Amino acid sequence: MMARAWVLGDNISTDDIIPGRYLVKRDPHELGKHVFENLIPGFSSKVRKGDVIIAGKNFGCGSSREQAPLALKGAGIGAVIAESFARIFFRNAVNQGLPVMVCKGVRTSFSTGEEVEYDLAKGVVRNLTRNLEMKAEPLPDFILSILQAGGLLSYLKSKGK
Repeated sequence: MMARAWVLGDNISTDDIIPGRYLVKRDPHELGKHVFENLIPGFSSKVRKGDVIIAGKNFGCGSSREQAPLALKGAGIGAVIAESFARIFFRNAVNQGLPVMVCKGVRTSFSTGEEVEYDLAKGVVRNLTRNLEMKAEPLPDFILSILQAGGLLSYLKSKGK
């Protein structure tokens, strides 16, 4: 998948992703209007469908709110590629159908606005602007199946469970 990169730093918390005052909302598109509003003012009006978040270490730290990956999906984010994730955020993202991938050194290999291409199954991230290729951790088949279904609930429904 090819998209435009938004580069963030280390320790982006779930409160940075979606401020706590919006947690009463459940609609992903409503939540998406407020993604990163304290970190990147006007983000929701600048982001394009399929854009990718490139981040440093410990993305999604803080509280375990599942609204954070839901809000990113609602804003149109196609994937988050980070050097590492808070464990609960990674799990919530997969369960909500938001692709996430670990790639060491990815943050320093991109600037915001550069073109990114990624392959979740092969574990490859490319900076098309700089003609760089990085090896990431490929996602196992069961996680790819959940993501292809759009999240854990859709996956389980498709299996009749």
